[in-house]
Amino acid sequence: MYASDATFMQLALSLARRAADEDEVPVGAVITHNGQVIAKAYNQVETLRDPTAHAEMLAITQAASTLGEKWLYGCTLYVTVEPCSMCAGALVLARLKRLVYATEDPKAGACGSVFNLVESRRLNHRIECHHGLFKEDCSTLMSGFFLKKRQ
Repeated sequence: MYASDATFMQLALSLARRAADEDEVPVGAVITHNGQVIAKAYNQVETLRDPTAHAEMLAITQAASTLGEKWLYGCTLYVTVEPCSMCAGALVLARLKRLVYATEDPKAGACGSVFNLVESRRLNHRIECHHGLFKEDCSTLMSGFFLKKRQ
């Protein structure tokens, strides 16, 4: 982990809070390149009525556009919740260098919890993966969101 990881994860957490305020599942994502933010997004599945509008997917599109490249070589993604299989697959295809996520997703996580696509030897690219940074904050935000939904 790098010292700047905390700063970027805090930004992702603020985006996740914005998602919750908009009644979206509270996931925020930030992509950096050479220590600079090049993309930031939060879940917009409900707003856009698009099942692929996950924070990670929206951030990947922004980052590729910013770089003018389809590959995200040298980039790091900071995301509040472990990516699902769709997002993890897209991260591998985009050739992301590092992934830092806060809390695991024991039902759909594809970066170590249910599957581990980002480090699979069967694929042609692997991503350096770290987790646990601001885990409690992100877990509390997520569980609070779903508790409120059930009431």
